Parts: sequence; C-alpha cells; structure tokens
Amino acid sequence: MNDKKSKTRERILEAARSALIQYGPAEPSVSQVMGAAGLTVGGFYAHFDSKDELMLEAFRQLLGERRALLAQVDPSLDGEARRALVSAFYLSRKHRDAEVHACPLPNALGEMQRLPEVFREVLAEHIELMTAKMVDRPEDSDKALADLALMVGGLALARALGTGELSDRVLRAAKSAVI
Repeated sequence: MNDKKSKTRERILEAARSALIQYGPAEPSVSQVMGAAGLTVGGFYAHFDSKDELMLEAFRQLLGERRALLAQVDPSLDGEARRALVSAFYLSRKHRDAEVHACPLPNALGEMQRLPEVFREVLAEHIELMTAKMVDRPEDSDKALADLALMVGGLALARALGTGELSDRVLRAAKSAVI
C-alpha cells in the first residue's frame, strides 16, 4: 500500500474509532465516517470491502488500546491493587466524559447481537485477555471478570445519565464495589 493510501486509510480508521466510541459500531453510516475523515463516500471501497470490515478493524484497534493501557499498570502490584487502580481511572468523570481515547464497550455492547459473529469473537478474546492481566492467579479470574463487568456496566450507566450528580454517584458506587 502506498504512503498516501495508507494515510487515507488511517484517517478513515481514526474517524471510525471516534464514531464507534460515540455511537457504537452499528449506527454510524459510511457517509458519516467518511465525512468526519474529510473524504467522500466514493473513495471508501478503495480501502474497505464493507462497513462491517471498517468497524471491526476500528473495534479491534480500540480494544487493543485498552489492553495497552492496562499493560502500563505497575506489574509489581498484586491483582487487587491493579484492579483498584484500573477502576479508579475507568470509573472517573474524565473517562466518562472522554470523546476520544475512551472505552468503546458501553456503546457497543447493546449492538453485539445484531453484528456479525466475529465482533463477539473479538469481544470475547478481549475480555479473556483483560481478565488475565487483572489477576495474579488463575483462580482469581472470576473475581476479575466480575470487576470488569461492574466497571463496564457502571461506566455505561454513568454515560447514559450524563454529567449530573446521579451519574457521579454511579461512578463512585461502582468504584467502591470493585475488589
């Protein structure tokens, strides 16, 4: 792929990642994504075969970013301390209100059953990898899975409520329930 085509593809993916965070993978149209990238719809198929292919790649990239952030947490901390530190960031106002570099799961989960199976496969792999990084011992993986579910659900509810006091209370309550 030549440099110009590669840069254009990355612009499209950047716009798709942003749309996925804000709306989930099903809602944004190709037209919306291409418009956000500053491109016309006509050029889309030079880069992707379908909207699903684009959104799947954007979804994979966003989930990879989330795992990379978790990998930055001090590995000398025990699993509980890592989960507490992760929940402090994940269930923060800053993360709730973020429009970029935010977790796509709260807006994507409700659409999973309407998307091709490969989206669920990518999600399952991500959950397994995240859970494994949040524990010291395999026998703690169910607790880490519960904490992860609480964090994603808490963030989804807080985002749905907006930026008011109830939303802040949801964040605090979910954070205090982790570990």
